[in-house]
Amino acid sequence: MIEHYLRVVYASLRRKKLRSWLTLIGILIGIAAVISLMMLGDGIRGAVLGQFDLLNTNVLAVRAEGIDQGPPGTGVQNPLLEYYADDVESINGVDTVVARIIEDAQIRFNDRSHFSWVGSFPEEGDIEDIQKILSLEIAKGSMIEPGDTTHVVIGDDYANGDVFGEPIRLRDTVTIEGKKFKVKGIFTRKGSFIVDRTMTINENALRELFDTPDTYDALAVKVASGANMGLVAERIEDYLRDERDVDEGEEDFVVETPEEALKSLDSLLFGIQIFVFLIAAISILVGGIGIANTMYTSVVERTKEIGIMKAIGARRSQIVALFLTEAGMLGLLGGFLGMVVGVGGALGLAAVGNSIVGEGTIMLTVSPTVIMATLLFSFIVGIVSGILPAIKASKLQPVEALRFSK
Repeated sequence: MIEHYLRVVYASLRRKKLRSWLTLIGILIGIAAVISLMMLGDGIRGAVLGQFDLLNTNVLAVRAEGIDQGPPGTGVQNPLLEYYADDVESINGVDTVVARIIEDAQIRFNDRSHFSWVGSFPEEGDIEDIQKILSLEIAKGSMIEPGDTTHVVIGDDYANGDVFGEPIRLRDTVTIEGKKFKVKGIFTRKGSFIVDRTMTINENALRELFDTPDTYDALAVKVASGANMGLVAERIEDYLRDERDVDEGEEDFVVETPEEALKSLDSLLFGIQIFVFLIAAISILVGGIGIANTMYTSVVERTKEIGIMKAIGARRSQIVALFLTEAGMLGLLGGFLGMVVGVGGALGLAAVGNSIVGEGTIMLTVSPTVIMATLLFSFIVGIVSGILPAIKASKLQPVEALRFSK
């Protein structure tokens, strides 16, 4: 019986190819939007989590607000003053403070140019401790020493050729804002653009290179063992409000734990997801209306066929089943095509994103459960859209249907 229904449905869809394809568009667009959003949302969230996995759980991030572009700390309108680092380090519950400057720079290698970020490395303090706080590990070579203004440590994206199309190796020379630096070390790959696509030079070299005044863009604050991170963050906020003469709620700075930053980004991603889901829902609704319209038209066009079926003994339930099968197949086909388009679109956008922030940063997965749920949902949308037309078809009387069709 089901095989017979499918043959009839297939013949019907073939007779009205153009209308069937137009009917599928609404479902296709809606499903494609949902699938691509879900895949990209999970991939981006995984990439975000990867960025925060780089931070120690006992490290607070303090940065100035007013960012124009680039990574946290770059392009700030009111940067952190140099003496803040010493003052914050003296706050109860703070162990160590690592201050950094982050600049957007033109980097050249073998006559090729690229704009990326250059970060400072402190001139004072234990190098190994600073590396641990900043989660910087050396894969090859060594870290720059205090007072060294001619060497640079590069991220893995430069070493594996992702940026300039050819790898930069130890002892190669790169030019940063017109000044030559020799590569002394290569950071261990972290799967994060924060590390993999950044070059690091000593603080004094960076200040001289960019004519930077006595300010910082960000502070990495290591909280003392046993101290309450939330309480320490509040103390730092109170201090900065006093120093910068701002009231609570009007801060031009941010003090964040990794969890708070992740929560903020999660909220942003959730808002984007809701917005796209609403657009997708409208599209699916339009698709459902299209299916219903197509099925109503099909009832009119196939009045004679329905009359004949009724005349030879077809029951109302069989007529309903036939039309619901056709509507369900329209929805299912639209869902399948939407899934293909959605997966393809997500993979394409992820490839573009990875080319910008680093290969392998955004990882996409296609869940079999999501695929099955998507196909089932689109099939149900089709069936629901076809209920009323199917009932109308089943209520036609054989004599009236045959007379009406002449």
